[in-house]
Amino acid sequence: MTTTRSRWALLLAAALLAACATPRPTGAPPGAVSVSWSDPAQFTETRANPRDTPAAREAWLSALARHLAEKAAAVLPADEKLEVRITDIQRAGGFEPWRGTQASDVRIVRDIYPPRIALEFKQLAADGRVLKQGRRELRDAGFLMGPALYPSDPLNHEKQLLDDWVRKEFSRSALQ
Repeated sequence: MTTTRSRWALLLAAALLAACATPRPTGAPPGAVSVSWSDPAQFTETRANPRDTPAAREAWLSALARHLAEKAAAVLPADEKLEVRITDIQRAGGFEPWRGTQASDVRIVRDIYPPRIALEFKQLAADGRVLKQGRRELRDAGFLMGPALYPSDPLNHEKQLLDDWVRKEFSRSALQ
């Protein structure tokens, strides 16, 4: 009898665990958020780091765009769309050439070099009506004070900046 109960308890625990692991329906479908950017050669980051190759620039910019699209799609209502255009980026940290040639390609992350992202956005209803639009200058002067949500990611601070903006701009409480 005890063996039967423990089997049922184990089966029940497995079923509950499986139910918790089942993906919940999220907000908008992945294609509902489009992220584009203006000429990266004109970004503040490019002027601050001319050693960055166009391929490297494209890689980190695409990673940020994917991240933003994913996070925004999770909070948008299913029938809405979001168009975002990144107009400027200054990544967290900076290059300090006075440290010598051996450190010329090392990004020094200090609180005097906060991440900054300028963007334009348009939130659209299912019928195409503009629900909200605007320009935002994102900046987090206290970026080193909080926990690192993406500690092994070189775009950690920029992703957290975008996460904060999405949460503040598009969360249910911000819409009401």
